[in-house]
Amino acid sequence: MPPAPQDFAATLERLEALVARLESGSLSLEDSLAAFEQGVGLTRDAQQRLDAAELRVRQLIEQPTGELGEAPFDTEGRAQ
Repeated sequence: MPPAPQDFAATLERLEALVARLESGSLSLEDSLAAFEQGVGLTRDAQQRLDAAELRVRQLIEQPTGELGEAPFDTEGRAQ
């Protein structure tokens, strides 16, 4: 298995490629299982990256009192 991509976009691209291969139906059972296993690993990696990003955002919007403030996001992902 190749090393994990270094950024979130690359992880998503690899996941999309794996899904396309699995959906094509051209893989053997063994190859399908290997692709599925790789996809699970990539999904976990992506979730960890999202969790880390959320933590960073929360730290950035921390209030001076030490409490976290909620900042809504619009549909384009910019803080309002």
